[in-house]
Amino acid sequence: MADISKITLPSGTTYDIKDEEARSSIAAIEASITGGLSLLGTTTTELTDGSTTNPITVNGNSMTAISGNMVFYDSKEFVFDGTHWIEFGDLSTLGELAYQDTATMTYTPAGTVSQPTFTGTAGSVSVTGTPAGTIAMDAYTPAGTVSKPTFTGTTSSASGSFTPAGTVAISTGSGDTNYQPEGTVSTPTFTGIANTSTGTFTPAGTIEIGTGSGTANYTPAGTVSKPNITVTPSTTTVNSITDVGSLPTLSCTVASETLTIGFSQGTLPTMGADTSVMTAASAALASAPTFTGTGAELTATFSGTAGSVSVSGTAAGTISKPTFTGTAVDLEAAFTGTAGTVSVSGKASGTVSQPTFTGTEATLTGDFTGTQMTSTGEFTPGGTVSKPTFAGTQTTITVS
Repeated sequence: MADISKITLPSGTTYDIKDEEARSSIAAIEASITGGLSLLGTTTTELTDGSTTNPITVNGNSMTAISGNMVFYDSKEFVFDGTHWIEFGDLSTLGELAYQDTATMTYTPAGTVSQPTFTGTAGSVSVTGTPAGTIAMDAYTPAGTVSKPTFTGTTSSASGSFTPAGTVAISTGSGDTNYQPEGTVSTPTFTGIANTSTGTFTPAGTIEIGTGSGTANYTPAGTVSKPNITVTPSTTTVNSITDVGSLPTLSCTVASETLTIGFSQGTLPTMGADTSVMTAASAALASAPTFTGTGAELTATFSGTAGSVSVSGTAAGTISKPTFTGTAVDLEAAFTGTAGTVSVSGKASGTVSQPTFTGTEATLTGDFTGTQMTSTGEFTPGGTVSKPTFAGTQTTITVS
């Protein structure tokens, strides 16, 4: 990332960027080293960054520090600015190599690790038990009494139809007649009036259309006058644009820690001459169009061939009503049957009381009979695993 220490504005003027905090720190250091730095040694007086302790003890002697004096306390370095002690170094984070010109060590960077082996002692497992069997239960009859249920019902009735078995004998009697089974029906006759219709008609021909000398009833041709329409426009004046101008631009560049800002304000659009444009218009019809034509009378004549029509038939009449002539008889019926019985079955409605049980508590005992089972197997419960070995090549590293 580029650092910026100066800035150049669009006016061309270049300014330095001022850091107030950095200037204050630099001024404090410059004040503290006025006249040069001098090392007093290692002090046993506790010092911290910003402390004002003075005098201090150096090598067992009490000394009053002045601006530019430097001391060591523990692993830290301090310089006195005339009022405060300023910490500018801490040697506690340095390792042993900070005090050595060179360092040498060996390590084994590459190699192989042997595969461990397992040696165990085989053992046996034995499991005994009775996993399956049956339980023999003694017969058990609990003691007690069950109350008798009672039934409460509703009297019901049944009805139905009955068809007795037997035969019906039909015969004729000497009483009033009630049946006429036989006879004849007379044939109806039709009496009509003959009718014949005659006339003439012209079923086919041609129609000729021509002009006559009477009142005109058709104007086949002519001219239509043009309508007179007046249009009144409404206008306004606008300005045309001959150049749309340009937008403002901003550019920023950094070179040699200098930020240069460039700015162009652009140009405004250029206005042209006034132009008159129509914004609305109204129209009015001064005169309606007229049609001028020549009238003519149309006449038509039909020329056809006459023909004749003849219609014959019996258009109206009456049909006589047929009559029935038969012999009346008296029908009588006698029934001879066999007596039968009617049986009705069904389900009576009602409620039955719930019985209750009263018993004596008893203890049930049973014996379990099973088959003993033994399960055996092998496993390796113990042993040793050999330690893997690493075979590598030793290498020396030198740091200087």
